[in-house]
Amino acid sequence: GTMKLKYAGIALASAGLLFAAGCSSDSTDETDTAAATAEASPSAMESESSDAGTIVDVAAGNDDFSTLVAAVDAADLQDTLSADGPYTVFAPTNAAFEALPDGVLDKLLEPENKDTLKDILTYHVVSGEVTSDMIEPGDVETVEGSTVTITTDGGEVMVNEAKVETADVDASNGVIHSIDAVLLPEDVDPADL
Repeated sequence: GTMKLKYAGIALASAGLLFAAGCSSDSTDETDTAAATAEASPSAMESESSDAGTIVDVAAGNDDFSTLVAAVDAADLQDTLSADGPYTVFAPTNAAFEALPDGVLDKLLEPENKDTLKDILTYHVVSGEVTSDMIEPGDVETVEGSTVTITTDGGEVMVNEAKVETADVDASNGVIHSIDAVLLPEDVDPADL
């Protein structure tokens, strides 16, 4: 009789252990999964944006930015805009470039005007990732060195005289806001080209 009881005691004890182990492994599973999920979200976002590629990749994948991409190539800015950044790029659409006075774009793409083109393009780039909900009216310094003036009117955001058309196009190293006009630094006069 005693044997049986003893055995039952052992069985219970081991069941208890299993149960405890079950619990603890459950809870570690849960914390692991919770931790994994917590980790997964930022990294999932990163992987999403890295799927999106760099600002240059994203622009290259968008037909509206083909002129901009050609200009970035001509100005040798691919590396800058593929660097870690993060950068905020106010990206003129093809229509914005077409709105420049006749012949200006062609001139800008010529090798002798590379520095001017670089100034113009870096005037569209701000250090840091500024999404539309962070945009505040005021002057913002660009990578070119001078400032652009951001104004908001209702839901519209203006950068100098250009209107933001599509905000928050995500890239792995920043964000792109497409605009409907090319921004020109004060010291750049297309007529001088």
